[in-house]
Amino acid sequence: MCALIFVATTINYADRQLLGILKPILDTEIGWSEREYGYVVLAFQAAYAIGLTGSGWLLDRIGARRGYALATGIWSLAIAAHAVSSSFIGFVAARFALGVSEAGNYPAAIKSVAEHFPQHQRATATGLFNAGSNVGAMLAPLLVPLVLAALDWRWAFLFAAIPGLIWVVAWLLLTPREHRPERAAMRRATPLRHLVRTRGLWAYAIAKFLTDPVWWFFLFWLPDFLNKSHGLQVSQLGLPLLTVYLLADVGSVAGGWSSSALIQRGVSVNKSRKFVMLTCAILILPVAWAPSLQGLWPTVFLVSLAVAGHQAWSANLLTLVSDQFPAEEAASVAGFGGTIGAVGGMAMAWMVGHWLDAESGYSAIFLAAAGAYLVAFAVIHLLVPVIGGQEHRSASPLA
Repeated sequence: MCALIFVATTINYADRQLLGILKPILDTEIGWSEREYGYVVLAFQAAYAIGLTGSGWLLDRIGARRGYALATGIWSLAIAAHAVSSSFIGFVAARFALGVSEAGNYPAAIKSVAEHFPQHQRATATGLFNAGSNVGAMLAPLLVPLVLAALDWRWAFLFAAIPGLIWVVAWLLLTPREHRPERAAMRRATPLRHLVRTRGLWAYAIAKFLTDPVWWFFLFWLPDFLNKSHGLQVSQLGLPLLTVYLLADVGSVAGGWSSSALIQRGVSVNKSRKFVMLTCAILILPVAWAPSLQGLWPTVFLVSLAVAGHQAWSANLLTLVSDQFPAEEAASVAGFGGTIGAVGGMAMAWMVGHWLDAESGYSAIFLAAAGAYLVAFAVIHLLVPVIGGQEHRSASPLA
């Protein structure tokens, strides 16, 4: 189960990473401005925001098995649609379709972990599958130059559709069908209008709003940042991006393992999750100095530390859903929180596009990214002073 979710997440991120990798080429081929590229990213984020809440609601009613297969099949077709896009509007439409469908990945993954893993193992399982996001981000810059050496950029999008379609078949063959009691629990899933009255949901959602945009910024603008600040071309991005996302993988697995290991040693869930998350927030702070560094590899190191910190943070943040809510509600909570995070990403895409179009540089963007996690940690601690089991979720309503 964990391996299949890891592979799906890898495919998910490899697909969405293609646009950022190909941006220097598409700038010439499509002829869009920085502001228009920001709108293309915004289209994905808007669709992702819509899709997260919708997919969370659907998954809690049809189950992760069918829902995950449906989402992956659709996003595989959506990434292929990029190959026939020849204009700014065409890419906006393709990215919107990709965003709606890719939104199903994390709610389905979190729901699957909540269903199949005990609490003391969930952060480890989440860290492992979440590492797939970094593997996908690593594979894209390594494979795209190979495609471009023999074919044009359109083939990169076409080839990207194949792994997802193969995964759908494997998922349906290898995962168990839901039994009758599980299907009955889906029909009894708590309506979202009741879930939004709880502190646990808003702690998760606001933290996603503050920190998800940092990940989107690195995913969509890091190749451009390295191109503009250090002159790297598409063919030269492979090793720096491989380093960034390889260390991010280490962060994801280590972050999930750390809090799980503390829980197994008798430390409370509350102290375990918060200790690891606060440590991550502190480790991310130095990235504020990345734009002022002259050398490529010192810059890559600081960005790698920040991305590793984000993934370790994310492994624990995602686990807060199953810490506070039962499995039959997990996808709805994860989807709604993801929607709020995507709204933050949309705001980021708009602001970064306009900021860079005005030739204001990257320094202020990195400064904001560095401080976002400490603010998010404070919000979590304020809204959920004690992270406990699912039984405490209803006892902590919003005033």
